[in-house]
Amino acid sequence: MFKSKNRLFLMLISVLILVLAACGTDDETASTDEESTNGSDTNSALDFGNVKLMSVLTGGTQGTYYPLGGTFADLITSETGVKTTAEVSQASAANMTALAEGNGEVAFVQTDIAYYATNGTMMFDGKAIDSVVALGALYPETVQLVTLADSGIKSFADLKGKKVSVGAPGSGTYANAEQLLEIHGLTMDDIKAQNLDFGESTDGIQSGQIDAAFITAGYPTGAVEALNATNGVYIVPVEADKAKELIEKYPYYAVDNIPSGTYGLEADVPAVSVGAMLAVKKDLPDDLVYAMTKAIYDNTDKIGHAKGSFIKAETGLDGIGIEVHPGAQRYFDEVK
Repeated sequence: MFKSKNRLFLMLISVLILVLAACGTDDETASTDEESTNGSDTNSALDFGNVKLMSVLTGGTQGTYYPLGGTFADLITSETGVKTTAEVSQASAANMTALAEGNGEVAFVQTDIAYYATNGTMMFDGKAIDSVVALGALYPETVQLVTLADSGIKSFADLKGKKVSVGAPGSGTYANAEQLLEIHGLTMDDIKAQNLDFGESTDGIQSGQIDAAFITAGYPTGAVEALNATNGVYIVPVEADKAKELIEKYPYYAVDNIPSGTYGLEADVPAVSVGAMLAVKKDLPDDLVYAMTKAIYDNTDKIGHAKGSFIKAETGLDGIGIEVHPGAQRYFDEVK
């Protein structure tokens, strides 16, 4: 009898252990399932295939692309779950090449440079890029011919024989400088061309190493503001007849105006501009590019830079002369 009671007791203990183990397994499974579900909720990158990280190629740290790129990267990360960072680069032309070579996913590009690249002209002669498309238009990029107020340079004619920064060979700024010089009856041979970035250009003007610089960027440009803080700057105007002549030959330009107060200017300065846009790799998933486009154009109120006021969904396709990514096109079709 005693042995029977012991045997019964041991059997009951065994059953209890099995029940508790089963409950524990169910709890652990539920906990694991919950963690998995929560993880997917906070990382929507899983919805976009293998895209987990992205780079936004910008320009130099003292231009307009870089600070805006940081804001865009934050918006994309926050809204899509894909970790996105802004990268310093050599700007437009280099950015198109970098995207084509797979060294980035998103890039700031001038509209004229994007056109050259996809059509294989100018600096892309014989090297057309067909793997990069547009995400959307941003704002006017003003071609600013910067010098000091006391330099004696008041017109394009005054550049003859002077040391002038024209940007890197093959860059968007270089093309703008070359075309503006042409319209004013000059060539690169008429000046002492210097291939400097924006920061180097304004440093060179301040130190007296160069006399003037072409800077194609949205105003106010950080490098020019820094120069004006120590030396009064002067922006050489592009008169109306010359702007008209330029646009007739190169229709991707537009008439622009740098308002008084910018860089301490006492009066408006007539100028010309091209457009800034975002380009993306053509093979990015449609849903991802749609989400990226929405992240930027639905949150323009979060853009602190002065150029944020120009970035609008209703003008997101203005001035773009290349193919638009289907994901971006879907967004702009919805907001019409």
